[in-house]
Amino acid sequence: MDLSLRTVTVTRYILPLREGGSLPALAEADDDFKYVLKFRGAGHGVKALISELIGGKIVQVLGFRIPELVFANLSEDFGRSEGDEEIQDLLKASSGLNLALHYLSGAITFDPAAVKIDPKLSSEIVWLDAYLTNIDRTFRNTNMLMWHKELWLIDNGASLYFHHSWDNWEKNAVSPFTMIKDHVLLPQASELDAANEKFTAILTDDILREIVELIPEDWLQWHDTELSPDEIKAVYFQFLTRRRTHSDNFLNEAKNARAKVI
Repeated sequence: MDLSLRTVTVTRYILPLREGGSLPALAEADDDFKYVLKFRGAGHGVKALISELIGGKIVQVLGFRIPELVFANLSEDFGRSEGDEEIQDLLKASSGLNLALHYLSGAITFDPAAVKIDPKLSSEIVWLDAYLTNIDRTFRNTNMLMWHKELWLIDNGASLYFHHSWDNWEKNAVSPFTMIKDHVLLPQASELDAANEKFTAILTDDILREIVELIPEDWLQWHDTELSPDEIKAVYFQFLTRRRTHSDNFLNEAKNARAKVI
């Protein structure tokens, strides 16, 4: 599987997508496609982009549907004519390499009351989010789309939250992830053991290393750590491999949480 990302240059800012605090935007690039653009200058900065990148590529490797991820260059003078001062500041702070997802025109937000997802797919998505420590696929905000009658996963930027308190990564790597109790698909997730067996076999060390190596060095110049970019990548790799090895911790937590809601 080719995990590489194309790089595009943003040519037109279309409109803000005011969802959450990160102010993503609908934008057009030099390949004439539209993208949902995630900005390095927003909210949690490049760490949210790293979560989006690692999470998105793991989603792809595990066989889920996800809009194409691309690196998106933003020139220094882009957005000077933008009238909204907040947006102009965001664009200025985001010059350089950002991340974008192909825009699924006509997609609608997944509604659990209207669309039923089968136990196999539900279990696999719950496993995925427990593995990634993704706190943001709940009834309030499903972060899933229906497009051409198929389910697509979006917005993995809230994953891997351990990197916001970097010192505890070893402990977080083996955490049970109690917040899985709020997952929108947990009630239907009756095949978690099968998902665990399937996915731990797919996520080999080589695959996880290849995904981590995709992180641009430009996103690893952190001011809150003395670690070099290579050392930061090594922590991400160790976190992902350790979490896979100790998957029983979050698997059992999800099974116990499900038993309380069915």
